[in-house]
Amino acid sequence: MLDQSNITIDVHLDNQDPKAVRDEIRAGLLSTPRRLPTKYFYDDRGSALFEQICTLPEYYPTRTEHQLLKTVADDVIARTRAEELVELGSGAATKTRVLLDAMARTNRLRSYVPFDFSESIVRRVAHELVEEYEGLRVHGVVGDFLAHLEHIPRGGRRLVVFLGGTIGNLEPAAAATFLSSVADEMDRGDFFLLGVQLITDVDRLEAAYNDSAGLSAAFNKNMLSVLKVVIGAEFDPDHFDHVARFNQDELQIEMHLRSVCRQVIPIPELELTLRLEEGEEILTEISRKFTRHHVEAMLTRAGFTPLGWYTDPAHLHGLALAQKPSG
Repeated sequence: MLDQSNITIDVHLDNQDPKAVRDEIRAGLLSTPRRLPTKYFYDDRGSALFEQICTLPEYYPTRTEHQLLKTVADDVIARTRAEELVELGSGAATKTRVLLDAMARTNRLRSYVPFDFSESIVRRVAHELVEEYEGLRVHGVVGDFLAHLEHIPRGGRRLVVFLGGTIGNLEPAAAATFLSSVADEMDRGDFFLLGVQLITDVDRLEAAYNDSAGLSAAFNKNMLSVLKVVIGAEFDPDHFDHVARFNQDELQIEMHLRSVCRQVIPIPELELTLRLEEGEEILTEISRKFTRHHVEAMLTRAGFTPLGWYTDPAHLHGLALAQKPSG
């Protein structure tokens, strides 16, 4: 029987300043190149599409990280002796269960804190995991991990994880600020596990974001539906193509929405009339790829001490274990 008393859900997205949201989107649409914040992929449909993408043959990052976690989870938990798992950008918590299982095997599993932009997915995961793990307490946080980290509840001996290569969705300066903010919110002696996608051949990288089933295209275009809800923008998804390519200079995949025709799109809530030429693109996501040296340097600058590095045999994905120094 589901123990509702073991579930707490805090929602902080309602606290967003509507003007700040409008200003952020307006500034992105007027920038050069035009861009939109990645977080607007994720309404309920966007989250469901991403879950499907993760199962596709071309999309190797999820299954590679999942298998890597299975290989190293016991070692990670033995080194951290964690009792509480905090996951930033938790999503469906599919890979999370590997770490929760490892914690349960040591009889140390006490609580899990999923932190995600989607309230429905946080609530779903909370109910699933309380049923799966006897006595587990789940304290979900619905928010933007770039703005609401201070709402992570205080806990016991914690392992904070940021998986899926999501750090690669942030520009270098934003990634540095984010990692420093994570360190600031952690207690001394807490541990941090960061998942990163590594540099590999371009064909493999681009195929992962241009799947034959068209789910990546649907996911990209779903942002337009989200923006209709958020700012009332009447984008027509049929007037855009999905484009994803690797930028060799920046070592990142770049995902765009390309206008297939000349468009004039009034957006009264932004006091803006958006004019797009045929072929003009809006950047919707970057996915940076890394080396071990780059990752450990980032963590060190953010105030962490790197402790361990794990990778798969093909060197497609890396997991960096670090700690906030206790002294």
